[in-house]
Amino acid sequence: MPKVAIVAALEREVSGLTRSWNRVEQQYDGRKFVFFERDEMVIVCGGIGVEAARRAAEAVIALYRPALLQSVGFAGALDVGLRVGDTFLPAFVIDACDGSRVEIDDPAGLEQGRPGQRRGSLLTFAAVVGVQQKASLARAYGAQAVDMEAAGVAAAARAHGIGFSAMKVISDDLNFEMPQMARFIDANGRFKTASFAAFVALRPNLWRRTAVLASNSRKAARVLVEHLERYRQELSRASDSISPPPVATQTEPQPAAASSLHAGGRQ
Repeated sequence: MPKVAIVAALEREVSGLTRSWNRVEQQYDGRKFVFFERDEMVIVCGGIGVEAARRAAEAVIALYRPALLQSVGFAGALDVGLRVGDTFLPAFVIDACDGSRVEIDDPAGLEQGRPGQRRGSLLTFAAVVGVQQKASLARAYGAQAVDMEAAGVAAAARAHGIGFSAMKVISDDLNFEMPQMARFIDANGRFKTASFAAFVALRPNLWRRTAVLASNSRKAARVLVEHLERYRQELSRASDSISPPPVATQTEPQPAAASSLHAGGRQ
C-alpha cells in the first residue's frame, strides 16, 4: 500500500504526472473516484472546494490506508512576494469557516530531507477571491496564500490520526483579478469548462484575463508536476534502501505448532 496519498482538486493540475500511472476506479460512500497509483504514492482528484476535498480524502484513507495525507494544487497569492509558479510550503493551514488552525506535521518522517522550508499560513476559503478580497483576507488572517481545499483534507487527516501536509503552487498573484468562476463549479466540485468557455466567448473584455489565467495555470501545473515527480522518486529510493530481512535456510523440520503461526504482511 502507498505511504503517501495526495488529494488534488482537478485532474488537469496533475495530468502531466499521472498519464503513465495505474488508473483505478473505485466506489466509496456511493460515489465513484479515480485513483492514480505508482510506487509509494496514490493521487485522487476530488474536485474544487472543501467538501469535495474532504470526500476524496475520506475515500483515499478508507481504501488505501496511507501514512501521510497531502493537499496539493494551485493557490492564490495573498503576499506581494509570491509570484506565479512559486512553490508554497505552508507551516499552517487556516479554515476561514471557523478560524481553526492546523499545524503541518510529518509523524512518519516521510518529508525529512526534502528541499524548502515550511513557512507562513495557507488560508482555505469557500470561494474564488478577487483582488480586494485577497487584501482583506491577508489582513484578517495573516495568511500568505489562499486555496479552496486544504482545510478539508486536513480535517480528514486529523479525524483518522494520519499525518497531514500541504504543498501549493501559486497560479495567480496578489494583483491578478480572477474572472467570475463560482457559477461554473457544480455541487460535486467539478468545473464546467465548456460552459465557462461559452460565457467568456461572448465577453471580449474577459478574453485577455482568461488567456493570462490559462497561461499561469499551465506554468503552475508544470511546477507542481516537477515537484511531485521529485517527491515520488525520493520516496521510491527511500523504500528501496530498506532491505528485507534475510530468509533463513531451514535444515531441520520445525515443530508442527510453528506452521500455524501467521507471519503477517500486506493484505
